[in-house]
Amino acid sequence: MTTTDTGKKIRWGILGAAKIAIEKMIPGIGKSANGQLFAIASRNLEKAKAVAGRFAIPKAYGSYEALLADPEVDAIYNPLPNHLHVPLSIAAMEAGKHVLCEKPIACTAGEAATLIAAQARTGKLVQEAAMVRTHPRWLGAKAWIAEGAIGDLRSVMGFFSYYNDSPDNVRNQPGMGGGGLLDVGFYPVTMSRFLFGCEPTRVVGVLDRDPAFGTDRLASAILEFPKGQAIFTCAMQLVAHQSLDILGTKGRLAVETPWSWPHDKESRLLLDDGKHQRNHQQQARKFPSVDQWGWHAELFAQAVLDGRPAPVPIEDAVANMRVLDAIARSAESGHWEAP
Repeated sequence: MTTTDTGKKIRWGILGAAKIAIEKMIPGIGKSANGQLFAIASRNLEKAKAVAGRFAIPKAYGSYEALLADPEVDAIYNPLPNHLHVPLSIAAMEAGKHVLCEKPIACTAGEAATLIAAQARTGKLVQEAAMVRTHPRWLGAKAWIAEGAIGDLRSVMGFFSYYNDSPDNVRNQPGMGGGGLLDVGFYPVTMSRFLFGCEPTRVVGVLDRDPAFGTDRLASAILEFPKGQAIFTCAMQLVAHQSLDILGTKGRLAVETPWSWPHDKESRLLLDDGKHQRNHQQQARKFPSVDQWGWHAELFAQAVLDGRPAPVPIEDAVANMRVLDAIARSAESGHWEAP
């Protein structure tokens, strides 16, 4: 897992001091071979300075606009609340910056599609920060499926939940793009599309909304693909849990802690032939430890340096939003919906 060593580094600007930026992406970029933590902005200058001091970031700004106006910043990471993903990403591209934007890329597919035109207009790359899409373990899972290890892929079954009932949290504010479907429902949707290698033809979903917040706190969906189905549940007010099973005609792949495996531990894929239900016969493929956020940023930066397309094209993020939109529509209509 090495990128091309050109000696050049992308100078990163961070928009906001979100938790995921502080805990995941900033440390990840700091470890990357081709990225330099260069600037951070917050609407609270003292907060920006505090984060800059903690991570030895040279520049701190008291507004997003000031950071975007800095001609020395090459690319920005946008971890702002969902409703600010598209407008601030477009503003960054128009200011001459490449953009790695936190998932979900937008609040709706229509909004997300405007990023395609912005990329074409500005010549700057924009990509959704879907770190699972470039993790070696997930690439290994797709390769193992292609080798025929599970026979024909027929079913993907996923679960992702945590507990958050804070009224101050952006995920519990519908006007800011909150709700569990856009937050953790994103993962089983994007990875089922990745594993099947195509788009679902129709989806059906149900949502349970918090009576006080109005955001979805429990969501389940079925995605029908040409040759199989994906089924998942995601939640914001359940015990924390993650799981994903990939089932075929001859075997099952289990992805341990699929969405947020610790970056300092080797990961595994487990292959079960299903012949002994009480004593599973498993094979394991191991993958070296990797900081999936830093690796994702490094691959994006390398594409910028090499003048290549982004590792995960923006068109894929738009297609993912179409599926999420369709699940939400189905929950309202009570019928199957086409993305």
